[in-house]
Order: sequence, then structure tokens, then C-alpha cells
Amino acid sequence: MKNLLITGGSGFVAQALFPKLISENWKIRTTLRHEKQQDRLLKEVSSFVTGNLEGCADWKPLVDGVDVIVHLAARVHQMREQEENIEAAYQQMNVEVTRDLAEAAVKAKVKRFVFISSIKAMGEETEAHLTWNESSPCKPQDAYGRSKYDAERALIDIAQKTGLEVVILRLPLVYGPWLKANMSRLFRIVNYGLPLPFGMVQNARSLLFVGNLVDAIRLTLDHPKAAGQTFLLSDRESVSTPELIRRIAHALGRPARLLPLPPTVLQWVGKITGKSSIMNRLLNSLVIDNSLIQRELNWSPPFSMAQGLQETAEWYRSQIK
Repeated sequence: MKNLLITGGSGFVAQALFPKLISENWKIRTTLRHEKQQDRLLKEVSSFVTGNLEGCADWKPLVDGVDVIVHLAARVHQMREQEENIEAAYQQMNVEVTRDLAEAAVKAKVKRFVFISSIKAMGEETEAHLTWNESSPCKPQDAYGRSKYDAERALIDIAQKTGLEVVILRLPLVYGPWLKANMSRLFRIVNYGLPLPFGMVQNARSLLFVGNLVDAIRLTLDHPKAAGQTFLLSDRESVSTPELIRRIAHALGRPARLLPLPPTVLQWVGKITGKSSIMNRLLNSLVIDNSLIQRELNWSPPFSMAQGLQETAEWYRSQIK
């Protein structure tokens, strides 16, 4: 039985990951911010209530005896940031904590460190008819993206100096049961039958179902060819914003109500309402080529987007009854 530390145990990715690994007899410990979050854990998972990891003074109890670390915990991207020094806040949590944990892992002789990064470490959008792969240049555009990119660089540096096996997974928007933020709001709007003004949008976006992410993480825990690699992950296909809305509506058993407004009008609305960032994500393209992990590790997403959206819709309906 191998020992595994998963940070960020209350998040929806960790919650999806635990059952898979427990079924394969991994011995799991995880970090939680609050004691009350222990109620969501399966009994097989042991937990450390650490508060914010920025304040963790002693990593030794977390990493001693661990074979592999999956670092999920992060300060996530938020559309409305309130702190004055956002750059420093992201650097502290996403870079300094990651570096400290990796250095503690080296001292404890942990073999592998799987880092859950973001496609935002590369930027915000792909040009028309182009895709990003692992060789594409990284040009992060905001504090969150820069912090993820800097954390990747820090881990690669530690790996080169110490031999720690680092695996970096860059993710697009992840959806699935227990989802939050923008995707949750989109499900809610579609479920209410409200019209959405994206009928004329002709973009393409890559997404990632949490079940596909769990499968990829599991593979990278001990695959010999994963060590030292950076992989981009996504579902099998990319979709436009209106097509995504149609598929969500189908999964929810609701009609898709799409109004044909020109994208230039929507961009103008985004500017005058102060929601340009949200609007850009709905109008622009971000397409990922995940062929490297398919070639190197013989991985392919086990779930289709239709299956992922259906499972998400079933969970969503269960929450509103």
C-alpha cells in the first residue's frame, strides 16, 4: 500500500479523487482549512486541519512516510478581487507554499510531486484555428496565471537540483458534481430557462470533466514516463459557447434559449458593465491539444463531454430539490 498526501481535501476535485484511490488501496491523508470540513471526508481518509497553508510552520507530520503528493490546494482565480496587493497574495499561496511543500517533500524522501496547475499559466485565449500544446509559449495575463507559472518554474528548479519527480498538469475549466463559480451560474441560468445572448458566437473552448481529470491524476501517480513532464489536459472535444449552452440544456432537460446578438455588441456590454473578463471567456477561444499525454502515457479521456455534463446535471438537480 502506497501513502499519498492530497492537499485541498475539501475541494470538488479531491472529493472526486478520494473514492478512486481508496478503491485501489492507496492510503490517503489530506489537508483541510477548517475542522468542520471533516464531515465531508470518507472514513478512509485521514486529515490534518492546517488552516491556510501559508501559515503552516511544520510540514513534517504531513509528508513523513508519504510516497506521492498531489498538490491541489491553491488560491483560485476570482473575478472580483478585494485585496489591495493581489499579486503578493497569489505569490504567497501558489508559489511560496508550493515551494515550501516541495522542499519538505525532498527532506522526507517523497518520490513524486504532482502539481495541479492551470492553462492560465500560458495565457487567456488562443487565436482562431490554433491550439496550445506543451511547446506553446507561456504568456500569463493575470496574477493567478503568473503565480501558477512561477510555481511550475520553482518545482522544475527543485526537481533538477534534487531528483524529486515532478509532474505538472495544466487544466482548463473543470466541471462536474460540486462545481462552483461561473460554470455553476451557467447551469443555474440555463435551468431557469433564461435567454442568453450568445447565439452568434463562433468560438471554441476546451473543458475538462472532473472524472477525466481524476483518471489522468491516477495515471501520473506512478507511471514511469510521467516523471519530469508537463501535460495539458482536456476532454476529447472543444465546443463553442452556444453549443455548450445547448448541451447543458439537453442534460438538464430544458430548452436552450439563445439570442443572436453580435459579439461586438456583447464586448461593448462587457466594458460598460465592468465584466469584460467574464465576457471575454464566453466570446474568445481557448483550445488545448492533449495529444502529448495520450502518446506518452497512452491516456485518453474515459468520459465523453455528454457523459460529464449529464452527471453534472444530475448532481445539480439533486441540489435544488
